[in-house]
Amino acid sequence: MSKPPEPNPHKPEDHKFTIKIDRSVYHVTVHEMTGLQLRQLSNPAIGADRDLFEVVPGGSDIKILDDQVVEIRDGLRFFTAPAQINPGSGLA
Repeated sequence: MSKPPEPNPHKPEDHKFTIKIDRSVYHVTVHEMTGLQLRQLSNPAIGADRDLFEVVPGGSDIKILDDQVVEIRDGLRFFTAPAQINPGSGLA
């Protein structure tokens, strides 16, 4: 009986990327994902009541839309925030 082939890190489909969403770690093997696909990594999936942002060190974080394609790379980080922030009711 033959052994399965060893993963080849030089073949794109064999590379595993480690990313984080809200401090949870995920391992993915694809080079591009849409915002919707990123949302579905979580269990349960990240709902429409939250926005998804890519962390940009030293810059402004980027809001990721569901149909937006993100190039995946090791160490990529995302966070979610309420989609609509309701300030106080105005009552004193």
